[in-house]
Amino acid sequence: MNKPVIKPDPLYQLLRNEDIKSFNEQRHKMDTSDLQSGDYRGRDLRNMDAEGLDFRDSYFRNADLSGIDFRNTNLEGASLLDAKLSGTYFPKELSAQEIRLSLETGTRLRYTEEP
Repeated sequence: MNKPVIKPDPLYQLLRNEDIKSFNEQRHKMDTSDLQSGDYRGRDLRNMDAEGLDFRDSYFRNADLSGIDFRNTNLEGASLLDAKLSGTYFPKELSAQEIRLSLETGTRLRYTEEP
């Protein structure tokens, strides 16, 4: 398991700078592999197109993830401590209990099946 890092990757930087519109426009044109193990703490990521992205081992502490559709996103090992999750969809492999544990205590998300 990797610790979250701040990366020079252009797509990662768009998320860190909360430029969601530009991220959504660029994500299909660029390599998205550097998004995993990222530090997204405290960021407003609402309206992000998360389809097919890999956010394994990422930190989302205090991030606003409201309304994001993560159903086809890899969140294995991510931490959600105190994140805002209103209207957020999660992969079916993540139980409500697992999400609540991560939200309340910061535990890493564990899938009940492989993502």
